[in-house]
Amino acid sequence: MGIPKVVVFDLGKVLVDFDYAIATRRIAARATMTAAELYQWFATSPLLPQYELGELSKELFFREICAATGFQGTLAEFGLYFGDIFRPIEPMVELHGQLRARQIPTYIFSNTNDLAVAHLRASFPFFQQFEGYVYSYEHRAMKPQARLYEVVERVSRRKGPDILYLDDRLENIEAGALRGWQVIHHQDPATTRARVRKLGLVER
Repeated sequence: MGIPKVVVFDLGKVLVDFDYAIATRRIAARATMTAAELYQWFATSPLLPQYELGELSKELFFREICAATGFQGTLAEFGLYFGDIFRPIEPMVELHGQLRARQIPTYIFSNTNDLAVAHLRASFPFFQQFEGYVYSYEHRAMKPQARLYEVVERVSRRKGPDILYLDDRLENIEAGALRGWQVIHHQDPATTRARVRKLGLVER
């Protein structure tokens, strides 16, 4: 299939790990629900998917959260609690740096929201070092919907095997493979890095 020309990274569980339990503990300190109740509520409420689809602004999302959970803080406080759930996966961040050093364009492709993006941009310098970003909330579509993959092709100006796509969710990877992309189902950094080396994109 040849050497890919661009590399497209999923965000959560690929470049950064995350834990919503961190957010629910902090939010619960200012709400009428316990942390366990909040965690279950976030897991079952349609609000987060609607927010990440761009159907709700962050202001409306916040108002709905307050109404449902009794949260008494400000939007700024909520944004800090809700966004500060990430830690970088260092071997994958290093891989990204190696690709950049070889002048291989890289892109982020994520189902996410603007509160998370704002926190990541402010907290992690590597996050600002991509050629482009395709977020679900900006395009009102979520992986594995085909039209979000079309946005990646348009932004990167590449198609088919010119694109290498890394994602931890199999259904998202399968959608990329159907478009002829080269794909890696990310399960651990060592295996992913070995496969990227095998493709000739990095040397170690």
